[in-house]
Amino acid sequence: MITAKWLAGHHELIGVTLGTLFGFLARVFMLRSDYRQYPAYPHGKIIHLALGLIAGALGAVAVPALMSKDYTAITFLSLAAQQFREVRNMERGTLTAIDHQELVPRGATYIEGIAVVFEGRNYLSIATALLVSFAATIFDWIWGVPLGIVCIAIVWRFMKGKTIKDIAEVSFAPVIAENASVSVGTIYMMNVGLEADLALVRKQAIGFLLSPVSDDAKVTLSNLGLRQAILHDLSTRLGVYRDDGEPALMPIAKLDLETGALGVLLLPREQDKQKALKAMRDVPLLESAVRRPTKANKTKGEPAHG
Repeated sequence: MITAKWLAGHHELIGVTLGTLFGFLARVFMLRSDYRQYPAYPHGKIIHLALGLIAGALGAVAVPALMSKDYTAITFLSLAAQQFREVRNMERGTLTAIDHQELVPRGATYIEGIAVVFEGRNYLSIATALLVSFAATIFDWIWGVPLGIVCIAIVWRFMKGKTIKDIAEVSFAPVIAENASVSVGTIYMMNVGLEADLALVRKQAIGFLLSPVSDDAKVTLSNLGLRQAILHDLSTRLGVYRDDGEPALMPIAKLDLETGALGVLLLPREQDKQKALKAMRDVPLLESAVRRPTKANKTKGEPAHG
């Protein structure tokens, strides 16, 4: 039977247990399959949950090991970092392999962003376990539980990154398909030679106009990786009215070179415009696509890279 005396005599064991538990729970909260269905259920999730449990255990065990002056324990954390880099490589390889089978590919930038997220979330699990184990071991288990809850709340906040609506005003634009030319508003998109394809564009197409809210946003929207991610996300959520070998029906995004606005042409199966508008606004903003040239230009006399 667990008594107060037993708890007082097993600080380290309780600290490791709580740290492992909260590290694992942090990974559980950060792991979810959304409309993209990645990681796949159930086997893809099992892999990442197992890695989350290992990450939690490594972070939790490090505290009592260091307290007993076993400083070689830090090598376990470095080994974990190496393993989680392999996770990043695994995710990159898997997504790159299946990207060739997508009607609208994700693109290399989107894939790299997903791979980085999987690696980073394992580190957050380690950090959660380390902090909870430290609090429960040094002070008391009663301090470890609320700290674990706070850590999970923080990592939950880390999951919510910026989206397209943070850098651009999203609106619909008319799709004009005449004389073999297709435009979204005033932005020329492509040339379509077959009248049957032009008829499909007139019937199915939806046009978006993304107006950047700042000079930095103009540069970000011009990133080709972000544009491909927009097309893939919209096609995943709304469906895409095309088959392999039909380039005329491929979604496309092009810039208005004068204003920096981005025109997007999509042939979705789901024709609900409110859903389409929400889908566009909720497209995640890729970290590797974000640019801030105005900030760099303000720092006169300083080196470009620190």
